[in-house]
Amino acid sequence: MNSALTATNFNFKNQKNLYIGKVRDVYNIDNKLLIMIVSDRISAFDVVLPKGIPYKGQVLNQIAAKFLDATSDIVPNWKIATPDPMVTAGKLCEPFKVEMVIRGYLSGHAWREYKAGKRILCGIEMPDGMKENDKFPSPIITPTTKEDIGHDEDISKEDILKHGLVGKEDYELLEKYTLALFNRGTEIAAKMGLILVDTKYEFGKADGNIYLIDEIHTPDSSRYFYKEGYEEKQKNNQSQKQLSKEFVREWLMENGFQGLEGQKIPEMTDEFVNLVSERYIELFEQITGEKFQKTDISDVLNRVEKNISSFLEK
Repeated sequence: MNSALTATNFNFKNQKNLYIGKVRDVYNIDNKLLIMIVSDRISAFDVVLPKGIPYKGQVLNQIAAKFLDATSDIVPNWKIATPDPMVTAGKLCEPFKVEMVIRGYLSGHAWREYKAGKRILCGIEMPDGMKENDKFPSPIITPTTKEDIGHDEDISKEDILKHGLVGKEDYELLEKYTLALFNRGTEIAAKMGLILVDTKYEFGKADGNIYLIDEIHTPDSSRYFYKEGYEEKQKNNQSQKQLSKEFVREWLMENGFQGLEGQKIPEMTDEFVNLVSERYIELFEQITGEKFQKTDISDVLNRVEKNISSFLEK
């Protein structure tokens, strides 16, 4: 299936460099502007899978753009424009060396630590007697380091300040923004019949001001549960119905792949690729409450390049 956008290598006017992440291609224009292309690549277990998922980039980019707009009264963000459904253009910021992870529920990594007997996560105490997916008395902020290579690591506020990763005044602002963004995300999710379980925010600085950067409240950076049936499932010790890319990880595990050495990525048939594409579109509609409008992807590479070039000429 060749309609997915899996790689770009454009050369725009005043381009300084190109950073290629697992999913995003980021172009630095004149050290002032970032052009972020959200590709159709999909990763799981820190591995980029061999086939792209049509419309996945559009889904993630448009969800992030919507939530950046919906939270701009809380904290200014980097977004200037979306010149293409898969592209955000924004202010170049110096990123903080930490990611602000916030958890409303005992799920994922926090649950794995809890199950292993730990009751302190990133310097924050977790109450005894909780079970998987229980709600915390109030949301907890559990930051991680932001590593260029390898896995991000849990870190406490004390260590962030001790190692000078973020200054005290700035860090307290980051905490304030993180809580306010999570509250807003929780309210928006509730209107859609969803629970925002946990998420992460990235911040940067430009001209002495703090900006929210990168993506926000997408299924790649956040975990959602369905509100309906949540209480009943908790009572009966059943697993929660999730709205995230967890289904891709589950398919890989069922087919003997968890990103470990010597394991082979299972074959991604066109049928499976289409199924994943449909699930991402379903995620978009559930999270935003809007009908997804498919853009023409018959010549997606040229479309993206043309739209970015037109934007840069303005």
